[in-house]
Amino acid sequence: MTRGRGIRRSAALAVALGLGLSGSLVAGPAGAEEKEGPTVRWGACPEDVAAEAAPVVLECGTVPVPKDYADPGGDRIELMISRLASTNPDKRRGTLMLNPGGPGGSGLSQPAFLANRGIPSEVLDTYDVIGMDTRGIGRSAPVACGFTPEGPYFANIPPYAVDDAAVSARAKVVKEVAEQCARRDKDGVLRHLTTANTARDLDRIRAALGEERTSFLGYSYGTALGAAYASMFPERSDRIVLDSNIGDTHLDRDGMRRYALGVEQTFPDFARWAAARHGSYGLGRTPAEVRRTYFTLAERLDEKPVDGFDGNVLRQLTFGYLFKEVQYAKLAQHWQALKSGDTASVRAADADRQAADTPPSLDNQLSVFLAVSCNDIAWPTSVDTYRKGVAEDRARYPMFGAATANITPCAYWPYPPAEKPVAIDDDGPRNILLVQNLRDVPTPHVGGKLLRKKFADRSRLVSVDDSGHGVYVYGDNPCALNTTTRYLVDGKMPGKDTFCRAG
Repeated sequence: MTRGRGIRRSAALAVALGLGLSGSLVAGPAGAEEKEGPTVRWGACPEDVAAEAAPVVLECGTVPVPKDYADPGGDRIELMISRLASTNPDKRRGTLMLNPGGPGGSGLSQPAFLANRGIPSEVLDTYDVIGMDTRGIGRSAPVACGFTPEGPYFANIPPYAVDDAAVSARAKVVKEVAEQCARRDKDGVLRHLTTANTARDLDRIRAALGEERTSFLGYSYGTALGAAYASMFPERSDRIVLDSNIGDTHLDRDGMRRYALGVEQTFPDFARWAAARHGSYGLGRTPAEVRRTYFTLAERLDEKPVDGFDGNVLRQLTFGYLFKEVQYAKLAQHWQALKSGDTASVRAADADRQAADTPPSLDNQLSVFLAVSCNDIAWPTSVDTYRKGVAEDRARYPMFGAATANITPCAYWPYPPAEKPVAIDDDGPRNILLVQNLRDVPTPHVGGKLLRKKFADRSRLVSVDDSGHGVYVYGDNPCALNTTTRYLVDGKMPGKDTFCRAG
């Protein structure tokens, strides 16, 4: 493996998923024929899924759905789903569907992940927990644009644009990326990867499971999917938990630009952590000094990379490592090595990523992220619009704004949106619990506030004084855990918005 490939792999693995992250064409409830449709035949999961789930044992099965819901009698694709079945029939309420985010995240092993991480047993008694690879992902008609770590497109967050010329140069790259995806869309699946179609798939899965309604727990982009499902099929939605919200039923340019806001709001937690450990890492005695170290180091690496690490890689790695406090030590180690300028130290700090093989799913993940984001809504097509946005966000969010405002392949996407994004429907049951950390890199707190306003009295917002991406089970706040568990198990929705103190 070349050193360049290792550097790109580090950045790609750090930010492969956005989250880790519509309309009325055929958005209505499925017809009567669906009730007589296929049921799921459960069997053993694929070996790699079973190994990842261990020691939990999952069952797997498939559900056929239309490739194109505008042509429901046309070609079908098969979706693979998994199940961790309730073993307590007296307490079983129904199904709890999961989505880990992305778009582009495989969710087949997610029921086991949550079980292994300690999700309360009452939740496992209450539901058959359903994981899945949504359309285009993993074992559900996977798509691939042919991305590699050596190529110019190896992460779904654009590179930091140091000036207007960098935006123009990136425009040429992403135009070819969009054309490359179109050339490889041989079976026509790519253009049908949308949040609205995936929500329709959820309803087909619900029907195949023999359930009148379904509950849902979605993280990051999974909140957009859950919000779309609750809006398109309000009478079919049971208890909905949306954790780490992007703020709508789709990811658009404004949503991606908010990643930079998340960095600005979350970085002070790392800066305080690093300042308290200055004697070990030497990154600054105060949070302000740690912040200055970031800018000084990034600018130095822009001018003179160290063993392939340039300023963009530093910024991308910092973005990725801010997702959870458990990663702060590794981030500090990277900074310390790069600050020393010593090639051997840099290689030692990055040894774990150098040793890891690039996941075979990386191409798939990046391709699905692009397809769903670009198909859901039309993005600006003028390069000048992106140059202006980069200049604005470089000043507004200096740590990362010139990356998240940069141009993406969506500017040249060959497939115009087939329908409008799903509109939030606030006319339905009060069954949507929104859970949000105050400080979160890809989904800052404002995302929860946006959905709370849009869903109005259908929802309640639980704001958590914590830092990181993912709250329920992924975090360690007892108030948030207890509030969410009470809702999932007993249906006790908070009477008003709730604030959970740190602890």
